[in-house]
Amino acid sequence: MAAEIGHLSLWLALAAALCLSVFPLVGVYRNIIAWQWYARPLAWLQWLALTIAMLCLGYSFYINDFSVAYVANHSNSALPLAYRLSAIWGGHEGSLLLWGWMLGGWAAMVGLLSRSVPLPMVSRVLSVMGMISVGFLLFMLLTSNPFDRNLPWFPLDGADLNPLLQDPGLIVHPPMLYMGYVGFSVAFAFAVAGLLAGNLEPAWARWARPWTTVAWCFLTVGIALGSWWAYYELGWGGWWFWDPVENASLLPWLAGTALIHSLAVTEKRNLFRAWTVLLAIIAFSLSLLGTFLVRSGVLTSVHAFANDPARGAFILGFLVVVAGGALTLFAVRASALRSDSGFKPVSREAFLLGNNLILLTATSVVLMGTLFPLIGEALDLKISIRSPYFNGFFVPLTFVLILLMVPGVFSNWKRQDGKVLLRRMLPLVPAAVIAGWFGARLPDPSPWQGVLAIMLALYLVFAHVADVWRRARSYQQGMMTGLKKLGRGYWGMVLAHCGLAVMVAGIALVSFHEVERDIRMAPGDKAQIGHYHFVFDSMDKYRGPNFDSTRGHFHVSYQGEDVAIMHPEKRTYHASGQVMTEAAIDAGFWRDLYVALGEPLEAENAWAVRIYFKPGIRWIWLGALIMALGGGLALSDKRYRRQRFTAEDEVRTGVAS
Repeated sequence: MAAEIGHLSLWLALAAALCLSVFPLVGVYRNIIAWQWYARPLAWLQWLALTIAMLCLGYSFYINDFSVAYVANHSNSALPLAYRLSAIWGGHEGSLLLWGWMLGGWAAMVGLLSRSVPLPMVSRVLSVMGMISVGFLLFMLLTSNPFDRNLPWFPLDGADLNPLLQDPGLIVHPPMLYMGYVGFSVAFAFAVAGLLAGNLEPAWARWARPWTTVAWCFLTVGIALGSWWAYYELGWGGWWFWDPVENASLLPWLAGTALIHSLAVTEKRNLFRAWTVLLAIIAFSLSLLGTFLVRSGVLTSVHAFANDPARGAFILGFLVVVAGGALTLFAVRASALRSDSGFKPVSREAFLLGNNLILLTATSVVLMGTLFPLIGEALDLKISIRSPYFNGFFVPLTFVLILLMVPGVFSNWKRQDGKVLLRRMLPLVPAAVIAGWFGARLPDPSPWQGVLAIMLALYLVFAHVADVWRRARSYQQGMMTGLKKLGRGYWGMVLAHCGLAVMVAGIALVSFHEVERDIRMAPGDKAQIGHYHFVFDSMDKYRGPNFDSTRGHFHVSYQGEDVAIMHPEKRTYHASGQVMTEAAIDAGFWRDLYVALGEPLEAENAWAVRIYFKPGIRWIWLGALIMALGGGLALSDKRYRRQRFTAEDEVRTGVAS
């Protein structure tokens, strides 16, 4: 019965989405106020129906209802409860339901929290989001229904969840990632709504900016969680492999980062309006492209959910309609987006525009590297694009990005005196060079790329420290009072930029100082990396809830003192027979020690063992979390809940200097 209720709820959600996409929009153009008022209740009704569908699918997993095809394909009676419930989004159909539910949730929240936005604008925004929901709900109901039954014959037990997904990281990673993907639909809807109105005043950027920041924060955390999961779960110790699906999540993040900064310029200076609208369209279109890549079967990846070209064709068609329609509307309305305001070549606007161009260049590099092999395959050409291509572009682009961020921090809006800017920047250069030189020599000397990366990361941090000091001292009430009066939006920016510096430093450390050894070891054997000694003590076996494990026992010492006991595993899952590597990691702020079992060798009790020493790798995920925290802190600024800026707001947020 739960499956039937869930199926009915999906049809009710589709009906609500159809009404939402039509009636409020018609109400705006015919000036029927009552129809415009329907927008919010219809959005709430749609989300309520989708919530019931989610609960029904969760209940089907909870009771092991293997007559539901999706449950039978992605669960098992021996599967722990936490993984049974997270299996809701462990496959293609359920992940689409999660996407649709989150899309409905974003629409409901827009209806709830946009009371200060004029009713016609809210009606347009929710209508656009309703149209997007119609596409996803039709896709689910026609090709990917999670409530299809296996009747009259159904298995007595399920096929089990993919062992790769039986991990705590996968309980939270997809929801976080999808919240970011789907959240960009709000910025897209605001942009399209403004184009439909034909009048994009700065107010629309002020309304769209908080929603975009929330989506960006979720996507940042989601990507970091995915990187962390790949690091410890796949057994190869990598945190980013330039896998096509990894790239699919990075693309909207890069475009969304550019969008956040462009929205700030549009909001404060009424500039970059056309550019900002285009970025909003690009960011959400790239989210849809990621959905197509993951679910179409056009690529091979450990992250891919489906291998069904027919489903992929549906999503590709939907992407063409959404992106093509929005771009066509943009082309028609582009002339109305011109601004009479200007700025000098040395100004905050100029540096933000430069950063936007760098971010879009990076987006294009990743997009080409991801899609070009697919295009080559369609032409019967074998093209392989690996890490050297991406790193060869990304490293210099990141360096240029930081070099543009520093003068952007110190610059005023409209115009900045070049001599004053140099006086603010140049004293920090020797400090960054000296500190970076010594920092890059720990634990061992780095190549010039690593030295430069550490120097630039420190330069960015020093620039923000100096800017905080300068702004706080400008208040006559004293330094401490000045620090308190700097707004949360400003502190959020400082935190996010410093998070980027921490991430860059972590990437430099692990890229140039990582040590890896692949060796043959049997119980009693020893291995050494630097000052760390690894001793293979013994092997044993144990039985898990749905797997059998062969587990190794290692103890690690540093200069004669024991520092860790590590237990890498090889697990064989009962239902699928799949063998998985579970790495053992001794995590630390400065370094990780990593041991993974390879294959058993012919000699008795001998194994292929992989040992890593990874300095600074935790800084990568720490930096991402600091960036997300910075976005969250900015969102807590009261000015996001105001209709207009005051003079004090301008000082607090850096509009004036």
